[in-house]
Amino acid sequence: TAAVEQEEKTVEQGEKPFVSTPDRKYEFFSNVELTPEGVAVIRFDCPKKVNSISFAMAEEARKLWNEEIVDNSQVKAVVFSSAKPNMFIAGADIPDIQKVENKQDFIPLIEKGINFFQSLREKGVPLVCAIDGPCLGGGLEWTMWCDYRVASDSPKTVLGLPEVKLGLLPGFGGTQNLPELVGTQAAMDMMLTGKNVRPDKAKKMGLVDLVVAPQSVESSAIQSAVDIMNGKIKLKKKPKSFMNRIVEDTMIGQKMMWDQVKKMVDKNTNGNYPAPYAIMQCVQHGIANPATRFQNEREQFAKLAATPESEALIGIFDGMTQMKKNPFEGTGVPVSTVAVMGAGLMGAGIGQVTAEKGMTVLLKDRNDEAIERGESYMRGNWDKKLKRKRLSQFQHNLNTSNVVGLTDDSPTWKKHFGNADMVIEAVFEDLDLKKKIVADVESVTPDHCVFASNTSAIPIEAIAEGAKRPENIIGMHYFSPVPSMPLLEIIPHGGTSENTKATAFDVGTKQGKTCIVVKDVPGFYVNRCLGPFLVEVSAVVRDGVSLEKLDKSIKDFGMPVGPVTLADEVGIDVVSHVASFLSEADLGVRMEGGDISLMKNMIGKGWLGKKSGQGFYTYDKKKKGKTVSAEVKSYLKDFVQQDLNLDEKEIQDRIVSRFVNEAAMCLQDEIIANPVVGDIGLVFGTGFAPFRGGPFRYLDQVGVSQYVDRMNYFADKYGAQFEPCQLLKDYAATNKKFHSN
Repeated sequence: TAAVEQEEKTVEQGEKPFVSTPDRKYEFFSNVELTPEGVAVIRFDCPKKVNSISFAMAEEARKLWNEEIVDNSQVKAVVFSSAKPNMFIAGADIPDIQKVENKQDFIPLIEKGINFFQSLREKGVPLVCAIDGPCLGGGLEWTMWCDYRVASDSPKTVLGLPEVKLGLLPGFGGTQNLPELVGTQAAMDMMLTGKNVRPDKAKKMGLVDLVVAPQSVESSAIQSAVDIMNGKIKLKKKPKSFMNRIVEDTMIGQKMMWDQVKKMVDKNTNGNYPAPYAIMQCVQHGIANPATRFQNEREQFAKLAATPESEALIGIFDGMTQMKKNPFEGTGVPVSTVAVMGAGLMGAGIGQVTAEKGMTVLLKDRNDEAIERGESYMRGNWDKKLKRKRLSQFQHNLNTSNVVGLTDDSPTWKKHFGNADMVIEAVFEDLDLKKKIVADVESVTPDHCVFASNTSAIPIEAIAEGAKRPENIIGMHYFSPVPSMPLLEIIPHGGTSENTKATAFDVGTKQGKTCIVVKDVPGFYVNRCLGPFLVEVSAVVRDGVSLEKLDKSIKDFGMPVGPVTLADEVGIDVVSHVASFLSEADLGVRMEGGDISLMKNMIGKGWLGKKSGQGFYTYDKKKKGKTVSAEVKSYLKDFVQQDLNLDEKEIQDRIVSRFVNEAAMCLQDEIIANPVVGDIGLVFGTGFAPFRGGPFRYLDQVGVSQYVDRMNYFADKYGAQFEPCQLLKDYAATNKKFHSN
């Protein structure tokens, strides 16, 4: 059984198997408590930090229910709660999902789960949930089998069905029970996006019945159970609005609704993600065929679990989990004050994510105008969150008060910097300027203060050269826009101390970033991979591919935006700088085959991208969308050398292979530690097609040998820039994979 497997696994890992005692009968639950009114309180309490639904936990839940509740006439109602503060159930146990080799085995496993939930209802007593903290995935599905839900108004309490983000669907009745509770439209929005819902919104939707303070959530749930028993609370569904009845309960309304849902799914997924379509199918099937709705749902779940898309998305989730653990042996310095040098877009973004986590931010720039622009950027972002109710007024005020603006003329800036535990510089990409800032900062900061550079390409060793405390210097490369881009590259140089590395990782993680550690080389990891990619973009343009066709081809591969749009959004000047810098670095022939003057010459014309209103595309503030101007068409016509009439597949393979080969080269040269780091870096740093799982999982799926053959074909046709790296050749020769699962 699953419970036995779990026990064997814990013994293998050197953990002691659970032994039941009178004080602690269950491994995954606290002992059941029965109130004088006959309310049985069942508290989730898994051995790990979070509560999750594993096979072993499900087995024990059945045992507990059968032994203590089913035939117990004293039990008049049941409250499901949690023994852990700020933690209801975070979802299913992902390793359990991966452990099932034949995904068709999920069908009987899920059926067993559905039978258990139906047995809860068969007891015929009120079932109430006390929700404090995350209530996600299988946790929310558990609550939807109950009669009444009480949630805390804690900022940590969120409700959601994020399975779609793993390429799956809610399998324990979620696709059937959620629409019944909140209506089809609201349910589809939750399930198709996987987004979390806060308690106040959940109550308006009908997903929860009562919202209370965290300290009274369990007692309120117990009282609610008593009131249901006594008839004081009448159980009833939230009535639908007139408009929702028209849309959801009439044939013409339903047709219009499903047409709109499909249009949205097509637009957002480009047909690359099967899970949203399966969720639609489950809901539609359940409406038309209620007798087989749960059977259909579990069959659809098993199909999705067997897809490469789900394997890839779960691989990303796994990678994120691995990246949360600080890999350094040193003891990080406690950081309460962070000085940010430069109040531009990057500096203000870094300041924002730091202030939001309760740290004091010393935002320094040349003059008051620069500081005001930076502070205005932060305030604007917090105002939007406040308006959308993602931030309380108190938290807004607190964030704002955490930021101290300082200029070169501020008489107290040196005194303030004397309290800094970390300095992050986000100034222009100029080595001399960065070295001057290091010297200035070292003269006024305490000895323990870490100095981090947000450089996108300059070697950290060069910045640390001549410093008084080179062991305190490290690279922390953020991506723009900082508040929404999840990746942070941490780049130690040869002399960086373990304590400095640990501190940088701790701060990055606290800022909400997924941190990857990379070697101190030109371009680090993400930008180093982008270099050959950008060169090949110029090469296919030179070979006659239009901007629109180029963007569409790469979007169809699964990237969030095409490379032309990406260059415009990042800034032609920034992209050109990275490409030029890497062309003069150590990549050799891998930066050949194109002509990066394509972007360099645009800078002279003032075509800097979206920020200037003109890049490859023309942007009109009054009109949505973008166009290609006659002037740009003329410029590109002069640049094109030949029209090879390339098809979409060849465009994709030429551009993506340069990207993927460089990622493999980075693994070969130990710039990254392993394929997981490589996948996470490019998915989170560039948007590399998430459903493909990153460059290394993509190689596993298409076959390294097949990919090497394709690159060799391009090398013969176009030149040595397509020569696959030695690591790829070795893997191809031995039919080896980068990931074992």
